[in-house]
Amino acid sequence: MKTIRSMTPLRLGLAGGGTDINLYCDNYTGYVLNATISKYIHCTLKVMDNDRIAFISPDTNTKSEYKSAESLELDGKMDIYKSIYNRLVKDFIHKPLSFELTTYSDVPSGSGLGGSSTLVVGIIKCFVEWLHLPLGEYDIAKLAYEIEREDLGIVGGAQDQYAATFGGFNFMEFYRDKRVIVNPLRIKNWIMNELEEQIVLYFTNITREAKDIEEHKKGKLGDEKSLAAMHSIKQDASDMKEALLKGNFHSLAKILGKSWQSKKIISEIVTNDELERIYNLAINNGAYSGKTSGAGAGGFMFFMVDPAKKYDLIKLLNQEQGYVEEFNFVKEGAKSWVI
Repeated sequence: MKTIRSMTPLRLGLAGGGTDINLYCDNYTGYVLNATISKYIHCTLKVMDNDRIAFISPDTNTKSEYKSAESLELDGKMDIYKSIYNRLVKDFIHKPLSFELTTYSDVPSGSGLGGSSTLVVGIIKCFVEWLHLPLGEYDIAKLAYEIEREDLGIVGGAQDQYAATFGGFNFMEFYRDKRVIVNPLRIKNWIMNELEEQIVLYFTNITREAKDIEEHKKGKLGDEKSLAAMHSIKQDASDMKEALLKGNFHSLAKILGKSWQSKKIISEIVTNDELERIYNLAINNGAYSGKTSGAGAGGFMFFMVDPAKKYDLIKLLNQEQGYVEEFNFVKEGAKSWVI
């Protein structure tokens, strides 16, 4: 029995998040800077011959089983999985398949590291490996975007799909009509090492639905103040790219803090009393600046701190309701293999 696996990295949103939403980038062009980290979505696809399809997600304690068909009905249960299958059959395979697909994430869902989009990329990657589909990196990322944003109607941007597929540090440009250019950055090893040493990644233990926050932000883009803040966030991505390439950590930390303030102007629901308390706690104990990763309102926050003060900050944060997560930056995107 053939088995295919994939490992797809989650990402840390460094700057520019939100400018990849089509409402903004179709009119103004979006810029996003992100980097993939050593936290993954894991997929295992077992090819079956029993005319059944099974989707299993042990980390969310869900399982669904169906009779093989060319299209599976969306009924609110594991619809992401079914939508991927439906789209691949319709566009490439044109016949029912039989398999068992198991997935799990290294971090909780709703964590702000791009989990749902990374899941879509990881599952597509398994099918590409199994069926030898003629899809390159741009094709996979675009297909993942279309399944999530168009077929399922989940509001959000496009950076996560491209980050998961390409991997590494990327400066991304988002244009109208779903045109995306991914610019891989050649970050010197010492700069990457220093950035890892300076960052503390903290899970707030508050999970949230990114689509609800993005929906709220979308409604605010007609507001002049919010639009100006979006333009500022876009500029931050460009400025941070330069600071990162040159190893200017003072500027990098300053831009990070500025971006967090702009994010809160766009939508007041990206923060709450607990996030503000944790942010201030970190700042008062050696952090230069910080922000949430992803849409906000919970999930992961990350802080830049003097490495000499990092241990004490980690100890302090681990006494709160959340916990610090160790990680490294990784250069590889989604990968798959046959067993």
